[in-house]
Amino acid sequence: MWQSSPPGSIYDYIRVASFSIGPDGLIEQWSRRAAGLFGVAAHEAVGKDPVETFLPGEARREGRRRVGEVLDGKEWTGLVPFRMPGEDGVHGLAEIYVMPSETATGERAAVCIVVDVRALRRIETDLAASQAIFGQSPFGFVLFGTDLTVVRANERFATVFGGRPDDHRGRTVDDYLTGTEADRLTATLERVLETGSSVTDLQLVGTAPGDTERRHWSMNLYRVHSGSGRPIGIAGLATDVTRRHTAAREAASARRNLALLNEASARIGNSLDLETTARELLDVAVPVFCDLASVDLYQALLTGEEAAPGSWSALPRDAAGGSAELRRVAFASAVSDALPHPASEAGPPGGAADPPELGAVHRYPFGSPCAFALRTGRVADVPGDDRGFVQSTLAVPMVAHDTVVGLVRFSRTKGSEPFDDRDRALATELAARAAVCIDNARLYRREHERALILQRSLLPPGAPEAAGLDIACRYLPGNTANEIGGDWFDVIELPGHRTALVVGDVMGRGLRAAVAMGELRTAVRTLALLDLEPAEVLSALDEVARGLGAPSASGGGGAQWPARAAHKSREADLSEVYLATCVYAVYDPVTRRCTFANAGHLPPVVVEPGEAALLLDVPPGMPLGVGGEPFEEVEVELKEGALLALYTDGLVESRDHPLDEGLAALRKALVEPAQPLEDVCDRVLGSLHTRHGEDDIALLMARIQGLPTEAVGDWRLPREPRSVARARELARGQLTAWDLDDLVDTTELLVSELVTNALRYGEGEIRLRLLRDRTLVCEVWDAGLVQPRRRRARDTDEGGRGLQLVGLLSAAWGARRTPRGKTVWFELPLPDGRPAAERSVEELLSMF
Repeated sequence: MWQSSPPGSIYDYIRVASFSIGPDGLIEQWSRRAAGLFGVAAHEAVGKDPVETFLPGEARREGRRRVGEVLDGKEWTGLVPFRMPGEDGVHGLAEIYVMPSETATGERAAVCIVVDVRALRRIETDLAASQAIFGQSPFGFVLFGTDLTVVRANERFATVFGGRPDDHRGRTVDDYLTGTEADRLTATLERVLETGSSVTDLQLVGTAPGDTERRHWSMNLYRVHSGSGRPIGIAGLATDVTRRHTAAREAASARRNLALLNEASARIGNSLDLETTARELLDVAVPVFCDLASVDLYQALLTGEEAAPGSWSALPRDAAGGSAELRRVAFASAVSDALPHPASEAGPPGGAADPPELGAVHRYPFGSPCAFALRTGRVADVPGDDRGFVQSTLAVPMVAHDTVVGLVRFSRTKGSEPFDDRDRALATELAARAAVCIDNARLYRREHERALILQRSLLPPGAPEAAGLDIACRYLPGNTANEIGGDWFDVIELPGHRTALVVGDVMGRGLRAAVAMGELRTAVRTLALLDLEPAEVLSALDEVARGLGAPSASGGGGAQWPARAAHKSREADLSEVYLATCVYAVYDPVTRRCTFANAGHLPPVVVEPGEAALLLDVPPGMPLGVGGEPFEEVEVELKEGALLALYTDGLVESRDHPLDEGLAALRKALVEPAQPLEDVCDRVLGSLHTRHGEDDIALLMARIQGLPTEAVGDWRLPREPRSVARARELARGQLTAWDLDDLVDTTELLVSELVTNALRYGEGEIRLRLLRDRTLVCEVWDAGLVQPRRRRARDTDEGGRGLQLVGLLSAAWGARRTPRGKTVWFELPLPDGRPAAERSVEELLSMF
């Protein structure tokens, strides 16, 4: 079939020309290419002697000889210099092939084929350069034709994909890549061929023949054109970037791991709750690090047992028992329809194969990787599940302070990269950080529970009872997560059916404040039992507080001053904890009078029936622990049914509003004091507690209910011997009126002893008082200052056994100072219908 050669053939590059020489040695024909090569038109060349026209002078002699030989019938090929017409001194070099020919008449002529040697040399140079670049390139070089088949490949390309370079001719993309990668490269080749736009750094992934490792190539593609500009194919330069990709992936993995650890530091351990800390760990790990994760903690740790929950040596090693009991406290998944974990790895104690649900208690079989991780404290690989859903799982023990507290499992599903050594190290670090936080939470919870038990043990249990008072109390911590603070209240029974009401606030929070509160409260109780006046109690308590907070004396020379400075700094912090405020009140139900003393505390509130709430004007004094100033007392007579409120500043003061507003709100909340006292407390807290949230609250409320007149017997006796008999007579008559006949004999005996002691050792007028409430109290007053002292009488003594008798027959007895002398008292329980217990022989003989 005849077919025209496309533009850009080889002849366009080598510039082949022709002309003919007649029998006379002159030019007969002159082609257009010859005119282009020599720069002479046909009408200028035809009929001319080629030797004289084109050859330089020094070559003409040899030229005539060669022309003669050709006309004699000899072929000749050689290089001939020629002079460019019109260009002085410019010579060219042509390769001429001269072929003898004959005319129609039989004369000899010649046909000359001429090639410009300069064009040939350029082609040779270009071919050599192309061969060097294509064949010697260290990169894979491949040339695709317009049909997207391989036209040529270099040695480097063949080294990667096998065979010799010529073996790759005619192959397609599908012979090197599979699936989406082949389709992507084919589409890119078509686009480059169509548009002529080059593509750089096309990332391709595949495997070389006989190799299972995934390799990464970067490929540059550009369209190749002929000399005339016609597209003839696509050149591709491929570079193996597997190492670079691996390094970049490792760098990205390292950056991700660092970012993950940084996030773990910020997010894990923000709460001192065990379950919350476990969930925080999974929030960090899923889905950035893994697709599935779960946390199991030892049941012993969650229940607060003192024994180390995960001591490696303590784990059971019997195949039936497996690991110790664990509870699944957290689970997270980044994929839908995901099982918690392979069923072969965990099950409830009953032996069921189902994975444990969230919150379930389970064991790991002894031979399982999870039990191995718990037993050894090392990371273990867990096989994938039967469904092929999970391809890689790490069982990582949570180790804190050489103790295993639980197990965290990280899993990756099919399609994700399996865990490598770097991932194992990261998983271990994440689990260790969470384990430390969990162990800290465990220790905090243990110490918090102890402190809470301590504080609750120091507060009055339930609703305290007191003679002539209806009492209700509340204690609310400032932070529900930490129920430990320095606020306290107390109700202390005093002799004579009197009651001490105490509310205090230690500056500071937490365990130290609670310990300080306990020490001060104990001191208050001790001082109250001495039956001191309120101002004296606070003065003594101030000394106690200063002693607790004062730096201890330390010796040593000047070389010890850094240690002493640090010690003083710590002691200064401790002294701040023992600064406290306190209000101490003593209520007498007989007179309905209440005596107050204040140490820097907020004033009490009194609400009398039909009146508005008032703040009692009690001099505040200095806080406990400051010292240097005496405390003043204020005595107030309270009406029947009046309401008394003692409180701490957490109830009325916060950052949201000043103290005056809080006090006004408290007074407003006490507008209906006639309601049940518990309801009044709830209304006060409902009105004011929502505004505090920053400090503890202690609220002690008491409704005044004085002893009725008929429950009090009060007599004054002259200082004479017959007053002893008169005292017995008065006591007998009063007890008979109260229907307490069972107590007559004992009361007469003990009253006789106390009045006799008042006559013998006391001074001035004698006063006898009987009080009936929950118990019977007898008091004997005189003006003497000598306190009675109980002693053991000798066998030969005729007296000295009266106070022993009082101590033996009464439930309690004691003596206290009064402004004008002293009071000696004893207390008897009211009969409950059962016969009185008989005294043992030892008890009776103890008086002798």
